Amino acid sequence: MTLPEARDPDPTTSVSAAALAAECDRQGLVVPAEAVPGLAAYATRLWDWNERLNLTRHTDPERFVARDVGDALALVPHLAQGERVLDVGTGGGVPGVLLAILRPDLRVELSESVGKRARAVAAILAECGLAVPIHEGPAQELVARRPFGPRRFDTLVVRAVAPLAKLLGWFEPLANSYGRMLVIKGPRWDAELEEARSQRRARHVTVRRIASWPLAGADGESVLLEIRAA
Repeated sequence: MTLPEARDPDPTTSVSAAALAAECDRQGLVVPAEAVPGLAAYATRLWDWNERLNLTRHTDPERFVARDVGDALALVPHLAQGERVLDVGTGGGVPGVLLAILRPDLRVELSESVGKRARAVAAILAECGLAVPIHEGPAQELVARRPFGPRRFDTLVVRAVAPLAKLLGWFEPLANSYGRMLVIKGPRWDAELEEARSQRRARHVTVRRIASWPLAGADGESVLLEIRAA
């Protein structure tokens, strides 16, 4: 598939840094001031591309801040200085692109198995001037090619990719090839974990909840699960 050429953002899809900062303040999210212009530029480009290719449902500042920025900020305290991070199934670039903006010390890479999405995110990154590698293809294949050495991934971050049973089916056999997974899940995470265990998908890993926060716009909460080799 050939993607449309880059164009100037539609003013109706643009968001200013000031407006984004105000929305973060309104929602009580603490974002480094130096990161706000980058977040605004990314949101503007993402929403513009979204009109040509479905990449996100969060197409206004309120939802973008509540769901995308909020989830990325929930990951930030659990990532050490300079970690090599892979965003598994990045979709439109969340949470990986946001982590790269919020934490420039991280060595963030993105993976996306759907080619047209991967190419769209590559275009967004180029338009934003962000040097974040994106790999087209299954993340598990990329992880398997780097089981040790300086390019081994310290952390895989996962949001809205697959149920835990399927996710562990991909990555449990590779549990010694990366440091850990940080998985963002919704209120049914415990049912998903029971299903994974019933399918014998969690025999060689430990799964623990390390954080939770209110699920914006809905009842219940989001949780952050840490998965490591047992």
